[in-house]
Amino acid sequence: MKVKCPACGASMSLDALIGHDEARAVLVELSGISDELVRGCLKYLGLFRPSEKDLTFARVAKLLGGLRPLMQAGQISRNRQSYPAPREAWLWAFEQVLAARDAGKLNRLPLTTHGFLLETLTFWSPDKSSSPVSATLPQQPVQAVQTKLRSGARGLMEWADGTEP
Repeated sequence: MKVKCPACGASMSLDALIGHDEARAVLVELSGISDELVRGCLKYLGLFRPSEKDLTFARVAKLLGGLRPLMQAGQISRNRQSYPAPREAWLWAFEQVLAARDAGKLNRLPLTTHGFLLETLTFWSPDKSSSPVSATLPQQPVQAVQTKLRSGARGLMEWADGTEP
């Protein structure tokens, strides 16, 4: 099945994407993050792309592999101190890092670590979440919501690995 990238218009076979080990690893990492966090996270990951070349699937999988456990833990540790990091904090921090880039405050691009994001998270407090929707919704765990798309993608990945249920 051919799919088209909404950002650049490139066409790619979904079978090739799932059959590619590193691309499949990216999909597995993304399947553990909620939808809104995926959007913010993918925008944030764009800050790791060197201007003269594209990010590889291996690099994206590694970056996501470092973030997902932190998101699921609901807290981070910086300078031997623990800070709360619920879902709303991650959404806020992604927005703040992207705003810093837009304001020219990120002097060294591409980013090489998650340090700036994690340091930004230390400044989060519940009253800083700007989204009125997140303030009115009950706290949702970082565990991904099961959707037909995720179930189908997971089934395709299991089929590609030869580990059908």
